[in-house]
Amino acid sequence: MRLLAIESSTELLTIALHLDGRIVEREGARGAAHSETALPLLQSLLDEQGMALAGLDGIAFGAGPGAFTGLRFACSAAQGLAVGAGLPVIGVGSLEAMALQMGDGLVYACADARMREAYCAAYRVRGEDVETIVAPVVARPDLVPQPPGPGWLGCGSGFAAYAAEIATRLGPAISRVDASARPRAAGVLRLAAPRLARGQGVDAALAAPLYVRDKVAMTTQERLAAGGSK
Repeated sequence: MRLLAIESSTELLTIALHLDGRIVEREGARGAAHSETALPLLQSLLDEQGMALAGLDGIAFGAGPGAFTGLRFACSAAQGLAVGAGLPVIGVGSLEAMALQMGDGLVYACADARMREAYCAAYRVRGEDVETIVAPVVARPDLVPQPPGPGWLGCGSGFAAYAAEIATRLGPAISRVDASARPRAAGVLRLAAPRLARGQGVDAALAAPLYVRDKVAMTTQERLAAGGSK
């Protein structure tokens, strides 16, 4: 199976190709707008691997939750490419992909949602299988959902943005933390490939991000109450 994936739910843009089991991934330039760098990076990767869109079996994207602009971009880019090539599309949860990247075990994924909130979910990872224990939610750092039992690996930007509050809330449930982890296109592909093989791809017009939260920004009163932060 040959697939393309775009993941831009955070400040990190990655694009990857799944070529019959082999995954090749590239990162966008740090600090650059995803919309400016994604398509040239994508075309460069296809050219490097001697591939054309018409030779793919599908297109995957990191569906979120995450930054609204990044989610909309990944979804719309996947849709546009898929329509032109007549390919199915599949969205993969960004927190789920990040959990898979951490390896086997119990993984608590937590990404900074801005506005003094975090996107959180908990998973059990076994090989390429990811079981959802706590579905993705958005919550204040001091109210993030607590996973069952101890021994969880915490990962994602939420552990850096709200370290003290989340540590107090989750306590001994978290055994260690990788706050530098981010969802990547390679993780998206590892989940997307078997799902597309099972026929779970959809028509490009039906693809949609997983926002979890509908609110895009704080009101002025809310920003002042939060001390002007985030």
